[in-house]
Amino acid sequence: MKRYGFWMLGAAMALLLALSAVPVMAAEKIAFVHFQAALINSDAGKVAAGQLSKVIEKDKATIQAKEKELQKLKDELEKQRQVLKEDAFRAKEADYQKKLRDYQLMVRDANEEVEAKRQEVFKPLAPVMGKVIHDIGEREKCAMIVDVSAIPLIYFDKKLDITQKATEEFNKAYKAKK
Repeated sequence: MKRYGFWMLGAAMALLLALSAVPVMAAEKIAFVHFQAALINSDAGKVAAGQLSKVIEKDKATIQAKEKELQKLKDELEKQRQVLKEDAFRAKEADYQKKLRDYQLMVRDANEEVEAKRQEVFKPLAPVMGKVIHDIGEREKCAMIVDVSAIPLIYFDKKLDITQKATEEFNKAYKAKK
């Protein structure tokens, strides 16, 4: 019987400790931010996105022309499959494959150029946005701010989303920095 009482006392104390920790955990605020969206929707981010779109548009027409040319060659190749002799068909198919590889290299190079430009235009903005978000977290006494652009979340309360606030404060901070 004494053993049973000892366990009951231990369980009651554990319950009291657990219940006393709940208000502490509830008092800690967690906020959410979509870092990329805050950056892109900022004034400086819109300027950077404009510079990025110029690079994209530069290669877009060339890539589309090559796509049409390749599709036309592929269609011709399929139509002539039954008509051409084996050697002639293989030669045309090899020519098509070479042009396809050239196209794929061109697209890869264009993508690398776009990524390099994206890094170039957004890299100087990221530390300023990080500082703004950090300052918001300290000012609002957040225990944690989660970047939903880096971690896919199924659900979070939109009332805890500080993305718009971060964008607005970033605009002020970036203008002041310039």
